Amino acid sequence: MTYQDTLNWMFSQLPMYQNQGKKAFKKDLTNSLLFSEHLDSPEQKFKSVHVAGTNGKGSTSHIIASVLQEAGHKVGLYTSPHLKDFRERIKINGQPISENEVVGFIIDNQSFFDKNKLSFFEMTVGLAFHSFAKHKVDIAIIEVGLGGRLDSTNIISPLVSVVTNIGLDHTQMLGNTLSEIASEKAGIIKDEVPVVIGEYQEEVHTIFYQKAIETHSDLFLADKNITQEYTSDLKGTYQSKNIKTAVQTIKVLQKNFSISDENIVKGLQNIVKNTGLLGRWQVLNEKPLIICDTAHNREGLTYVIRQLLKQTYEKLHIVLGVVSDKDLDTVLPLFPKKATYYFCKPNIPRGLDTSILKVKAKEHNLIGEEYFSVNKAFESACDNASKDDLIFIGGSTFVVAEIV
Repeated sequence: MTYQDTLNWMFSQLPMYQNQGKKAFKKDLTNSLLFSEHLDSPEQKFKSVHVAGTNGKGSTSHIIASVLQEAGHKVGLYTSPHLKDFRERIKINGQPISENEVVGFIIDNQSFFDKNKLSFFEMTVGLAFHSFAKHKVDIAIIEVGLGGRLDSTNIISPLVSVVTNIGLDHTQMLGNTLSEIASEKAGIIKDEVPVVIGEYQEEVHTIFYQKAIETHSDLFLADKNITQEYTSDLKGTYQSKNIKTAVQTIKVLQKNFSISDENIVKGLQNIVKNTGLLGRWQVLNEKPLIICDTAHNREGLTYVIRQLLKQTYEKLHIVLGVVSDKDLDTVLPLFPKKATYYFCKPNIPRGLDTSILKVKAKEHNLIGEEYFSVNKAFESACDNASKDDLIFIGGSTFVVAEIV
C-alpha cells in the first residue's frame, strides 16, 4: 500500500469531521481508550500540554512548541486540520512524521480499525500518540480537535491544560451558548493539573474557576498575568493574545523544563521556521499584496477583517468560501461592502455551494461572481488586481489550503 493509497483509504472509509460534519463527532471516549489499550497506552510514555479553545489553539500550540524547541527539547506537536499534507498534523521538532510511518501504522492496525469502526480522529490521535512515544519526545503539545471533554485527545494526563478562549462555533456539537461550550472545553481540566486561561471572559470565567476548585488545579489568567509585550514572526494582530497564552503556559512549564527568557524571545521570532505553521495572516505576494488567513468564525474573523481594513491598497479583492454548517448571518456582516468578491466552494463535501453563498452575501451587500473552484476564483482575482491592490483569501481553512 502506497502513502497515497493509505490516505485515500483514510479519507474515504472513515467518518471525518472536515468532510462529513456532525456525524463524525462521537459522544464518548470508549474507542479512544480501547485503542490506547491496544497500543499499550502510548500517551502515558511522554509528557504533554493540552490546548483547547474556540480560536487560537493551533497558533498557541505552535508557539509553545517553538519555544520548547529553542530550549533544546525534543517536541511532538499534534494539531488539526492540515492544510496540504496529512502529516502536518503530527510533527516532531517541526518535521512531519514519515510517509512510511503512516502507512506502516495503518497496515499494522487494519484489523483493529475494521473490527471497532474507529473514526478518522480516533485513528489519527492514536497514530500521533504512538509516534511520540516511539520517538521518545520530551514533551508533546496536543491540540484538541473539537470541544474538549469528549475529544479523542482527552485521554492524556498533561502537565498543564490550556483554554485559549470561548466563542460560538461548532454549536451543533458543543451547545448554543458560551456557557455550554465553555463547559465542554473545561472538560480537559484534570485533577491537580495547572490551568491556563488565555482570555478572561467574564460570562464564562466562573465555569473555569469552579472546575479548577473541584479539581484542585492552580488557575492562571494569561491576559492579566503577562504584561510584557513580545514580538514574533506571526504578523496577525490577533496573535498578541495567543503569545500571552503561550508565554503563561511556558512559565508554568518552567517548573518541569529548563526554559530561559532568551529561549522565549527566540522561540517567538522563529515560530514559522521551527514549526512550519501556515495560513495565519500569511503574505503570499507583495505586489499585489496577497494575504490569506484561516480564521473562519465570528471571533476570529473580527480580528482579521479589522487588520485587513487597516492595510493600504487601491482596491480590495476577496476570495471567499465557507463550509455548509457556517452561520452566515453572523460572519458575512463582518466583511467590507467596498470590495470585489470571488465566491468559491472548498473542495470537500461540506463546502457550501457558491450559488447559496452568493445569494446570502448579496443580502449583506457583498457583491461578486461565483467560480467553480478556489483556484479559478483566485486566478480571476489575480487577473483583475493591479499591483497596488490587495487580494485576501479566506472564510475557511479549506479555502486557504487550496492556495498556500
